[in-house]
Amino acid sequence: MNPVAFTAFGYDIRWYSILLLVGIILALFFVMKEAKRFNIPKDFMFNMAFWVIIIGIIGARLYYCAFNYSYYKDHLMEILYIWEGGLAIHGGIIAGFLTVLFYTKRYNISTVRITDIICVPLLLAQAIGRWGNFFNGEAHGVATTYYHLTSELHLPEFIVKGMKIGNVYYLPTFFFESMLCLLGFLILLIVRRFKYLKKGQLTCFYLMYYSAIRFFIESYRTDSLMIGPFRMAQVISVVLFIVGLLASMILSRKGRFEDLYNSEAQRKIQF
Repeated sequence: MNPVAFTAFGYDIRWYSILLLVGIILALFFVMKEAKRFNIPKDFMFNMAFWVIIIGIIGARLYYCAFNYSYYKDHLMEILYIWEGGLAIHGGIIAGFLTVLFYTKRYNISTVRITDIICVPLLLAQAIGRWGNFFNGEAHGVATTYYHLTSELHLPEFIVKGMKIGNVYYLPTFFFESMLCLLGFLILLIVRRFKYLKKGQLTCFYLMYYSAIRFFIESYRTDSLMIGPFRMAQVISVVLFIVGLLASMILSRKGRFEDLYNSEAQRKIQF
């Protein structure tokens, strides 16, 4: 696949950058819409989202470059070339969460209220962003055959063609992760309307859901970031899954009507 969508004023505009921007814009739309339900000021959410996006991208890039230090220590300027790919979602999640934590503590606002609002459209942004990997020919799985991709997995022809890299067909792990993230987004859109949903449970679901699919898909990846003999994404996925599970167990011990996500009292709170 050609990673360049078009050229403007002598600069190549890459699909990776376009899809990353589309994912961010759509996620921001859903974040602002949900925040409005809880009377959270637009200025507060927009300003926080600005810093979460910027610092999240920086965190995702630095995380990726840190695990490829042997290359980037001799190519320091290329650390800035994020349009060529090389953003690690776990680095973005960690940096983004720390930004939300700092921002909410500064303004004395519930951190889990904000993470609940963000995590739902975040899955949509991840689903869209994975297609940038497709155009860059990265984040794919192990070598396979044309027959397996078409006759057994029944994948669209354009994906199969895009997975032919250097005369070898590869498993489109980016596609599987994208579809599962999209499914998770749709599930959470429904779940967050549940009457007895507690604050924090959406965040817990996100941590467990994405960690589970990433752990599984990562085992097929050929470009994993490694820490010794372990795939770093799988290590982080296990940690985040456990965090989500423990937090979910703690929340489940609260009373049925305690600290509900959709309670009228919560929607009338003035920040």
